[in-house]
This record gives sequence, structure tokens and C-alpha cells, in this order.
Amino acid sequence: MNVEKEYIKLIFGLKLKQARTNKDLSLFGLAKITELSKSYLNEIEKGKKYPKTEKIILLAEKLEVSYDHMVSLKLDNNLAPIGEILKSGILKEIPLDLFGIQEADLIDIIANAPAKVNAFISTIIEIAQHYNLTRESFFLASLRSYQEAHNNYFEDLEEKVLLFCKAFHITNATNISISELSAILIEEYGYTIDEIVFSEKEELGDLRSIFVPKSKTLLLSVGIDDSQKAFILAKEIAYNFLEIKERLYTFSWIKFDNFDQVLNNFYASYFAGALLIPREPLIEELNFFLSKEDPKPQEMIQLMNKFTVSPESFYQRLTNILPKDFQIKNLFFLRLSHEIGADTYQIKKELHITNQQEPHANEMNEHYCRRWVSIKTIVESLKQKKEHFFDAQISRYENSNNEYLVFSSATPDPFKKNCLRSISVGILITPSLKKKFKFIEGNSIQKQLVGVTCETCSVKDCLERASPPIHLQQKLRNEKTDATVQEYMAKFS
Repeated sequence: MNVEKEYIKLIFGLKLKQARTNKDLSLFGLAKITELSKSYLNEIEKGKKYPKTEKIILLAEKLEVSYDHMVSLKLDNNLAPIGEILKSGILKEIPLDLFGIQEADLIDIIANAPAKVNAFISTIIEIAQHYNLTRESFFLASLRSYQEAHNNYFEDLEEKVLLFCKAFHITNATNISISELSAILIEEYGYTIDEIVFSEKEELGDLRSIFVPKSKTLLLSVGIDDSQKAFILAKEIAYNFLEIKERLYTFSWIKFDNFDQVLNNFYASYFAGALLIPREPLIEELNFFLSKEDPKPQEMIQLMNKFTVSPESFYQRLTNILPKDFQIKNLFFLRLSHEIGADTYQIKKELHITNQQEPHANEMNEHYCRRWVSIKTIVESLKQKKEHFFDAQISRYENSNNEYLVFSSATPDPFKKNCLRSISVGILITPSLKKKFKFIEGNSIQKQLVGVTCETCSVKDCLERASPPIHLQQKLRNEKTDATVQEYMAKFS
């Protein structure tokens, strides 16, 4: 059904419901006076059916409204905002089914309190515009919420990986080689794999791969390393093994046409991560590392190097395994980007499991706390000229007193020249965590008081501060003004 017809049905349903409620009639009552079934009228009000002309005339007569009013697409002022929402198609953009929400239920909510809902939606739109949120940003935020709701662990995908390994006789305890991944794509799925120089075209300089569906040709950039190549190949296998049709054809530049592409891209990436970092071997390696009382940074790097993956893929995999197999569900994932020579650091990707952990991305061009280990690893990577600089830190946030054990790796950004990025996983420190991580109570990991942004931070005498605490200063001024007002109120009462 086309959008126009669907829109007409929804508008009619809203007008019918409004006319009925204006007469203080229940659905049962309307069914009784019209001799139409209650279920039929309910379908009309939910926008699922559009009545024939004779039934519209009957409804208009019994509800004491004109036929023209009922069939007009113009809504009363209190329902007009709903019409705009429906006409815009925004409800089709929102992946409601992902969260178990029916469109009809949402329309009911809107229709029952149109003015309040309109004010709420207008506020959301205004905020989105203020923070320059794009359609893609909205899709990615929806995906992130979906991941967080499932603790970023998807049993069905984990099982699909095991089925794949069984079908192709891949030993799950060992690293799958690039040659084996390539052979599967070529021999099983009929791929042609070519390596080309994308950098010859300036606009393709950051591109790592293009899949051409018509010829089943996978074009790989000659500039990618083994970990990037392995991930791309594993992801292509995922698209085929999971029988995903609605997909993306490029990496890492992404253009989303719809939310299904966003979701399927995530499924394929998850599958690839689980294939390249098998669950059981990772659990074994982590248990051994966490049993140490004084682990060294190099030992974590060595652990990562046991798998043919990038630090980002490894940290992403931690967000799958820690909540499921170690019952560590209060954690965050961050990816920061930094251009060499600039004074700015940007959060490009984040994930928060269970609760909205600190910190969060800030879209107001504020300066993230320079005490974060996520920033320190970038600084040290540049200073020491290391391709992979790892460090850990216990961060206590001054605004909440929450403490996090944060692991962070900084590497050159594989997708941007003259840029570095850091990947971090932070875990909320609790009494139970201290029992699992022997080294937390020791002195091997630096403890640091941190903020979120310099503009909102109240830490005094901070040598790392990149900006004055302007928001805090404004808050203090407001509090003093309020206190003075209260004094005058008391004095002249």
C-alpha cells in the first residue's frame, strides 16, 4: 500500500475516534447505534481499514457531523500536529518493531493527548536541530538503544557462528586465516576478490572496500592491514551465511537508505567479531589475565595480538562477553578521534550497558576532560611514537563519585590521515568487581579524579584544564542570585 492511502486511513481513523469521544461514546456504544461490529470500528480507528461511502454516511449521521468533515484530510487544531507527523512519514523512519511497539499504539497515545504529545515532539525536534542530529544519527542512536537493551549480547548470532564453524570445519579455538576466509567467499559464495588503490581518487582515500553485487566482486584497498582485511572478509561471509539481502556495500564510508541496513550492518559486524574472536578462547584468556595481581600493559597487548583483529574489534567483543560471561553489566565503550596538531578530541562512537554510564558524547563543542585515560593514551602514543599504546586507569568522576576501571588503546586511525583514535572500555567498580579483578585493590593502576568536560567540571587547581568551568560558574552565580533574592523575600515579608 502506498503512503498516501495509508495516510488517508490513519487520518480518517483519528477523526472517527475524535467524533466518537466528543459524543462520550464507547466503541461498544457506537457499534450498537450503527449496527456495525465493534472489531470493524476498532480497525477503522487504528487506521487499518477505510469504510465504504455508505458506512461513512451512516457514521457521520449517528455522530452528528457532516460527511465532508469526515472525509476531509484537514484535522482540527488539536489534532493538526498529529497530521503533520503522519504526513511526514517520521513514524516509518522509527524502527518501532525493534522495541516491540506497534504504530497503532503510538498513534493512540498521540491521539489521546495531542497537545501534550505535540509539545513533546516539538521539543525533541528542536533539540535535534540544535545538536545537528541527522537521520543517520537517529538511526545509529536507535541501534545503540537496541544493543543496550540486550546488554550487547545476541545468543542467536553466537549460535550462528558456531553453526558456520561446524559447517566449514573451522576449529573454533584457533585463529581463522585470511586465506581461509578468502577461499570460503570465492569457492562457496562465488566471489571475485580484487585489490585496488582507492587513494588514486581523493574522495575514496578513506575507503577500505566496495562490494559490487552484480558481479559479486569484492574490491579491497591495498592499504589495509591484516586485521582490517580479516574483518571485511568475515563480514562478507556473515552477509551470505545469514542470508542478508538489505545491506551496505562499502566500508568504512556508510550511506544508510533505511534502518534495516543499519541493523543488518550491525548483525554482520557482530558475526564477524564473534568469528574472529571466538567466545570460549577469549573467556579463557580473560580469566588468566584477570587472575594476575599486577598485570603489565604489554600483557594486554599480547592478549589482543592472539587474535587477528584491530583493538576496536577486540574492545567491541569485550562488550559482548563481559556482560554475559562475567556478569559485568555496568560498562561503557568509547571511541575518541584526534587530529594531530589540533586541541580537540571527539567521541565518534559510544555504548552504555545497563545504565547511562559516564561519560557521554557532548555536541556543544566542549572540551572533554584531559585526565581521561582515553585522551592520555593518544597523547602518549604520539609522544612515544608507538603504533599501539595501551594503558589503564581508575577514574573517579567528581560529579557522582562513581569509579570506573578503564582500559584504553590508542592507534593511528586507519581511516583518516594524520589522525589517531583511542578505544576504551570502562567498567563500574563495585565490591563484586573487586573480587573478580584482583589488581584493582593494588597500586599498579593509577587512580585519577576526572570530570566530563572542562566547562562543567568543578575540580579545582586542575593543571590539565583546557577551558574555564563556564557552566559551573553560571550555576554558582544563579545560586548566589537566588540566595540574595531569598534574603530580600525574608526581610520584607
